[in-house]
Amino acid sequence: MKKKVTIDPITRLEGHGKIDIFLNDQGDVDRAYLQIPELRGFEKFAEGRLAEDMPQITSRICGVCPTAHHMAATKALDALYRVQPTSAARKIRELVNSTFFFEDHALHFFFLGGPDFVVGPQAEKKDRNILGVLGKVGLETGKEVIATRRELRDLVSRAGGKVIHPVLGLPGGVSKRLTKEDQEKFIQGAQKALSLADKSLDLFHSIVLKNQEYVDLITSDAYTHKTYYMGLVDDNNKVNFYDGRVRVVTPDGKEFLRFPASDFAKHVAEHVEPWSYIKFCYLKEVGWKGFVDGADSGVYAVAPLARLNASEGMATPKAQQAYEEFYSTLGGKPVHLTLANHWARLVEMVYAAERMAELANDPEITSSEIRNLPTEVPEEGVGIVEAPRGTLFHHYATDSRGVISKANLIVATQNNAARIALSVDKAAKGAIRNGQINDGLLNLIEMGFRAYDPCHGCASHALPGQMPLIIRVLDAQFNILQEIRQNRDL
Repeated sequence: MKKKVTIDPITRLEGHGKIDIFLNDQGDVDRAYLQIPELRGFEKFAEGRLAEDMPQITSRICGVCPTAHHMAATKALDALYRVQPTSAARKIRELVNSTFFFEDHALHFFFLGGPDFVVGPQAEKKDRNILGVLGKVGLETGKEVIATRRELRDLVSRAGGKVIHPVLGLPGGVSKRLTKEDQEKFIQGAQKALSLADKSLDLFHSIVLKNQEYVDLITSDAYTHKTYYMGLVDDNNKVNFYDGRVRVVTPDGKEFLRFPASDFAKHVAEHVEPWSYIKFCYLKEVGWKGFVDGADSGVYAVAPLARLNASEGMATPKAQQAYEEFYSTLGGKPVHLTLANHWARLVEMVYAAERMAELANDPEITSSEIRNLPTEVPEEGVGIVEAPRGTLFHHYATDSRGVISKANLIVATQNNAARIALSVDKAAKGAIRNGQINDGLLNLIEMGFRAYDPCHGCASHALPGQMPLIIRVLDAQFNILQEIRQNRDL
């Protein structure tokens, strides 16, 4: 008789989810499903609102990465009103975004993903957390992580008004110039960020790369998928978090697509499954072939590993050195190892810190020329940035008054959703054999999604627009006595 194993809730991620694992008669995994049971519906909330409200409305989607939504929404307004921000405004936006990027990556490495390697994939559950990490890396390093993240979050507040819900972006510019004092604070913050990035890379080398068991896990087939990769690049095909063209490479690393934000709908489509509220993106040119990888499948990845694979390098010197070491150690491009996302994330931390320093030292960053006023009648606009979790699209259409008639948000975790589903299923098949199950093995399955740093609060949508209300009555032994379901239209 087949057996069902459920991991509920899954842990160390943004949002909610569970994993249902179905075993066959031999006790091996037949199929594992990552289910996202929550529904947000921000696209519907947006309809009937003024377009100028979107940078504030969409930043409420997630308290972990509000800056990314704020930036994508602001850039969508630029496109909607056909106005270019001033040079200083663009640099202020990118400076704030790079600052946010660093502290968010540090959060994931030390608090969410780090416990799996720093403490150990099958360590006791009580130790797989930030306290366990501090026990391994030392209290002084822990203090530096917390202090640096706090300082960088204060800098985002200093420039953006609020760290959780920024009020910085306006169509054509920003709401506030930076002072000389602000500039100096950002320069100091960038120096501390770069120091922490260097130490984090050293920790990864000493704790992970020098542990053969960890290396074997990273390079194992259970965490390997050969898919397409997507990321934002500059004119030289170097990684850029704030602006550029979307570049997609094939599973063998060749350029497949390169397009501006406005053309995203020509290349990205969404597939719906009945067992999850998340939609699964795929490349239109290849098509949806199911949850399979390879060049014949339209499944693609975003996030740190994908950004590195989709690029031809990093735009700053220390990050480029780290990028080259990453690929030389792992056998060249592209790297298909899901767990290598953790290392790629540290490479990006170096880039974010260096880019912070470049922008903060730019004399134009304190210019008073911070906005070009829009004069065009709005119609339609697309904004794109890289969020820490991957490529983020905001697409708005309005009437002539600038009132939103349609909004579509394709967020990083949604872009990654099909590959994450592949990762969870394959990790489960690699971890569970002959019905042998323990907490450590279940954590190995969770590591299949955790490497992507998913945010399901951002990503959950629904078609055709129904949300089931489920009431379960349990006895003292947690057996289901009665279940009542009601589907209600949204």
